[in-house]
Amino acid sequence: MTKKDQSVEITILLADDHTIFRQGLTSLLRDEQDMRVVGEAGTSTEAVHLAHTLKPAIIVLDITMPDYNGLRAAHKILEQDPSIGIIILSMSADEEFVTQAISVGVKGYLIKQTAASELIIAIREVHRGNAFLSPAISRILVDTHRKGIAKKSFFLTVREKEILELVAAGKTSKEIADNLCISARTVHKHRQQIMEKLDIHDIASLTRYAMEKGMIGRRT
Repeated sequence: MTKKDQSVEITILLADDHTIFRQGLTSLLRDEQDMRVVGEAGTSTEAVHLAHTLKPAIIVLDITMPDYNGLRAAHKILEQDPSIGIIILSMSADEEFVTQAISVGVKGYLIKQTAASELIIAIREVHRGNAFLSPAISRILVDTHRKGIAKKSFFLTVREKEILELVAAGKTSKEIADNLCISARTVHKHRQQIMEKLDIHDIASLTRYAMEKGMIGRRT
C-alpha cells in the first residue's frame, strides 16, 4: 500500500443478519490501515437508516435479511445517496440476483466463500469508482450472456420483486396497494407482468418461486 492510499480512510458499514459474521469482518478490516468500520446493521431497515446517518463510503451488504430483501435496501440507499459504493457479499450466486444487483447500481458482488483478500481488493476498487465481481460471479454473467438469456425484460424490477414478496405473503391487491402507496390497478398490472416474465400463472406457483428465492418471511 502506498503512502497516498494510507492517507485516504475508507469508512465502511457492514450489513448482515449474523452477528458473528459481522464481527469477523470487523476484525478482518481492522487490520487495514486505510479502512474503518463505522457501523453494523442486522436488518435492511437498519442498513438504510445507518447509511443515511453515518454516510459511509462503502456498504458491504447481504441479500438475505430478516425484514426485507437486501437488493431492495440497496435500491433505497442509492436513491438517498448514489455516491455510496455497495458491495453485495452473499451466499447466493443466483444469476437473477446478480443481474438485479447490477441494474440497481451495486458496484461489487462477491460470494461469502471468497477469500478475505478478495473482499479487501473489492472495497478498494469500488472506493476508487470501479466495479468488482468475484470470478465465480463473472463466470455466471459470461455464461448467461453466451446462452442469450441475459435480457433485462426477463428479470424482475425492484417494484415487481416488492409486489411478488407481498403476493407470496398472502396479501390482497388492495393491501399491497395500501402498503406501497400505489393504486390497485397498478398492482394488478405489475402482477400480470410478473407472471408473464416468470411464465408462472397462479398464486401457488408464484409463492413456491418466492420461497425458492428466499423471499418469504423477511417482510414485517
